[in-house]
Amino acid sequence: METKENNRKLNRYELEDQILFTGFSNFNDAENYVNEKNGELVEVAFKDGNDNPRVTDEAGLIEKKLHYFVDAGPEYKFIHSSDPGFKQYADELQEIKAKLTQSPPDERYLASFEIENAEDPIVVLKNDHFESVTSRERSKYLKHAKVYEIGVAVTKP
Repeated sequence: METKENNRKLNRYELEDQILFTGFSNFNDAENYVNEKNGELVEVAFKDGNDNPRVTDEAGLIEKKLHYFVDAGPEYKFIHSSDPGFKQYADELQEIKAKLTQSPPDERYLASFEIENAEDPIVVLKNDHFESVTSRERSKYLKHAKVYEIGVAVTKP
């Protein structure tokens, strides 16, 4: 499923007549990949807690120029590491962690390194309160979530 091309860690899915690539770090990265591979920009949905992609337009990612969106119902909100509000939540989580471990101030600065460098972290809120931190890949299996990612479709040779 995984491939590494041009220093990108992308997920590769082979369908009957096309190959789908997902896992882009932002919308522009996907657009550039379209040009490199002579592909087509598509929205890819992962539903029902599985890793089986389907091409769709349900979330409107292309029109909104988004690369990732999760719909897990009105009570849940998923904040991707590239979203503007993510840093605020990451900072708050590090403060809580520092208080719990009662670490000295200099270690608190080092602790922020953990969340910022975790693989594609997602903060999960339930009813506007912190619930957990997960990864983009694991979000496909949580809360009966519908995960939408921008993808690039390339016709099979």
